[in-house]
Amino acid sequence: MTNTVEITAPIEQEGTKAVVRNWLKQIGDHVREGDALVELETDKVTQEISAPCDGILSEISMTDGDDAAPGAILGRMSVEAIGIATEATAAPPPMHHASTVTASSYYSPAVRSAAKEYAIDPASLKGSGKGGRVTRADMDHALEASKSHPAVPVSQQATTEQPFSANPIDVKSRTVPHSAMRLAIARHMAESLATAPQVTAVFEADFTAIMRHRESHKDRMRAEGINLSYTAYFVAASVAAMKIVPEVNSQWHDDSLEIFEDVNIAVGIALGDKGLVAPVLRQAQDLPLETIAARLQDLTNRARSNTLKADELKGGTFTISNHGVSGSLVASPIIINQPQSAILGIGKLEKRVVVREVDGVDTIQIRPMAYVSLTIDHRSLDGHQTNAWLTEFVRVLQNWPQ
Repeated sequence: MTNTVEITAPIEQEGTKAVVRNWLKQIGDHVREGDALVELETDKVTQEISAPCDGILSEISMTDGDDAAPGAILGRMSVEAIGIATEATAAPPPMHHASTVTASSYYSPAVRSAAKEYAIDPASLKGSGKGGRVTRADMDHALEASKSHPAVPVSQQATTEQPFSANPIDVKSRTVPHSAMRLAIARHMAESLATAPQVTAVFEADFTAIMRHRESHKDRMRAEGINLSYTAYFVAASVAAMKIVPEVNSQWHDDSLEIFEDVNIAVGIALGDKGLVAPVLRQAQDLPLETIAARLQDLTNRARSNTLKADELKGGTFTISNHGVSGSLVASPIIINQPQSAILGIGKLEKRVVVREVDGVDTIQIRPMAYVSLTIDHRSLDGHQTNAWLTEFVRVLQNWPQ
């Protein structure tokens, strides 16, 4: 007797919307309980859905690009009452024909787009991705190989390029489908600018004191498995500045300003071309520097391995964007992470020539400097509050005790 078991999307999704990406198994495949079957991509993370039991994948109900609501049926498995089904009872594997270049549901949107653009059938390639699936990189490598092959002239490849119709001159291009994360970021950023009048103030901070402190303590902390990052200092200095201007740690309501007692700081973490996430360091006002550093390290590692939990991306009251790690001196405005009232930006750290007074005499010195900015919701805060917050933030960094 054969039973059918449903494969469903999680009730508690790690994000606001899930989209099916990349089935890792095909119809007819024998799988074991816990084997990864399909990837779901949300606006926050990508997660694998595992087989609920031993059996055979008999049905795929949702394909690449389909929206998967919580609890939605993604597919079904056939399970023999006395063991895994035999090949005679298993559903037949999907057939791959030349027509699947444009119609196959088992390739990602990027692969299908490349198939149209390059006129290459992905079914003819050996995939390098998880489970042997074909990736966009495989398609690109196949194109490069075909250009040097006499059976596929370069001129023929050029005919697959589509001109940009709005330009009178032919322009070669390619289409990259938006990921769920990219679409969510776009919506969130547009809504933030449409919701709040945003103003940015920029100060300059001397990092000499925190660099000396870090140099004195990083080896000891590394021995304990903790990376003492500069971001840990930014979190601690933000907490100190909140004591001077608590209104920065707030949310605007039409009839009131809600000022939070807990300082829950979201820290932006870039995920390469995929986008970014901002996991939340909760109750930072109660944490010493070492604990801040350890928790930031944990959040960063799990963000980059797509293992953050949904709750770790919620409840932030303030955000830090360390955009300088990718090279920018100033970014303005750094769009507020609604419904928060402010976001801190940290620019690139570099040595600059500055003037410092020593014993009443102006001297020229070389110091490690960075621009720091605070973008505020002008409904919640005014300029003098913004500048007071930044003044305290810079003071704490520049007078860090050794």
